[in-house]
Amino acid sequence: MKYSRLLLIAVIAFSFYACDKNDELEIDDITGTYIGSLTNSNLKSALDEGQGSDDATTDVKLMGDGQIQVHCYSTDFDTTIVLDYYHNNDSIMVCLTGDDFTNMYGHMKGEGHMSGGMMGDMHDDETEWMYHMDDEHQDSDEHYGGFHLDSQSFEYTFLMPDGKIKFKGQKD
Repeated sequence: MKYSRLLLIAVIAFSFYACDKNDELEIDDITGTYIGSLTNSNLKSALDEGQGSDDATTDVKLMGDGQIQVHCYSTDFDTTIVLDYYHNNDSIMVCLTGDDFTNMYGHMKGEGHMSGGMMGDMHDDETEWMYHMDDEHQDSDEHYGGFHLDSQSFEYTFLMPDGKIKFKGQKD
């Protein structure tokens, strides 16, 4: 009897630890350096997408409070942005934040123009990303990238004044 109680307590404790550790691992898994390429016809050393690319590096740092800093650079390109991140099954999706969000989508983040509420209103079958899409976006809103946890890869399309520049890379 005493042994079964100890076993039950151990199983429950491990379950809580495993759940908490899994969320931490996913976020820790996206931080780091990604080696890849940029595609854009406007870069001096890059060719049209699908016909060639420029070697590039992207460093991803956790900023806290659901945000990451993305620094992408190559011979002819260097930019840093801050993005919000959201779990979505085997991926972590990203979205613009602050003034960039407002300029892109025409309203401030947090206005909840679709269904209102806060993340605490999530349904059991919703991912953070599904909730974000439902609460903050319209069907026609575009998003520009994310992380694929299984392949340890990252893709993001940077919107620049003279066109879109797409990074695609693998974690180093």
